[in-house]
Amino acid sequence: MVKRILTGFIFLLAFAPSFLGAETPGRAEFNIRFYDKRIYHAAGVDNEPIYVQATVTNRSPEVFRFKLADERAFSIEFDVRTLGNRAVEAAAPLVRRRSSSGRIFFREISVESGESFSFIEDLRNYADLREAGAFVVKARIYPELYRPENLQNGGEGFGSALESNRLSLSLRPAVIPGPGGIPAAIDLDTGAVLSKERLAPDELVEYFISARQKSQWEKFFLYLDLEEMISRDPARRRQWIAESEEGRRRMLERYRGEMRQNVIDGDITAIPFEFEIQRTDYNALEGTVVVLEKFRTGTNYTERKRYTYYIKRKDDYWVIVDYVVANLGTE
Repeated sequence: MVKRILTGFIFLLAFAPSFLGAETPGRAEFNIRFYDKRIYHAAGVDNEPIYVQATVTNRSPEVFRFKLADERAFSIEFDVRTLGNRAVEAAAPLVRRRSSSGRIFFREISVESGESFSFIEDLRNYADLREAGAFVVKARIYPELYRPENLQNGGEGFGSALESNRLSLSLRPAVIPGPGGIPAAIDLDTGAVLSKERLAPDELVEYFISARQKSQWEKFFLYLDLEEMISRDPARRRQWIAESEEGRRRMLERYRGEMRQNVIDGDITAIPFEFEIQRTDYNALEGTVVVLEKFRTGTNYTERKRYTYYIKRKDDYWVIVDYVVANLGTE
């Protein structure tokens, strides 16, 4: 009798990971969240990205290691379903990448006990989101990579995969293009179409910084001239000149997305907890607004920076076209 009980106990220990959830202590957790929650639309002329932040957290006392492919489609997949449990088709680029032959390049990630590792993916690269409606999103990460030869149970998945929590996604109908093919920005607070107002230079900069403090990206970009921002870099400026209209639109969207991810221009997307407009100088066509901005660095220090925003009048509206930052130390 004793021998039988011990055998059963060993059996439970051996197979415990197969039925314990991803949040069980002693295993890695896998969670997802929207990186910049806003109003999303079905695929249209803008096809703006839907960024999802994926996070692996190590809850075990030992180091957790997994492989992260350079082509993330071989590390992660998203299961997007309607409220009626109908699976959304995979995006065409995902199908092409996974069906192509070739080596899979990856790096091994080591996550210490109690620490996390995050990366950001565009959901549109994984699911064909061309229809409006309500959806449920779940993700799955493969520590040993997504390889067709490793499929088990008739293609139902990998035994080592970690499943995430679920997110609710609402897609509004595709945006109707406005003049020049550029979709109108939407105010998340009211749902109304955003439009520029004839703000004074200091009012414009105050609006701009306040929008960033509240993570209101559409308002943040409303008075930021992305074409001028791109043209500050000589290489990008040459590329811009050589591109077609469609190519330039793609450059703007890519630049906008990289700013959201803090890949480029991290100083202008940084969020101050306090700011003060110190000086405003302008003539009929251009000017500058100098702002003292304060940032928290830890619990005891405040970092002070002086921002100079360069503005221009375009189509009778002031817009931000450049900026410089001077570090003033901590207090």
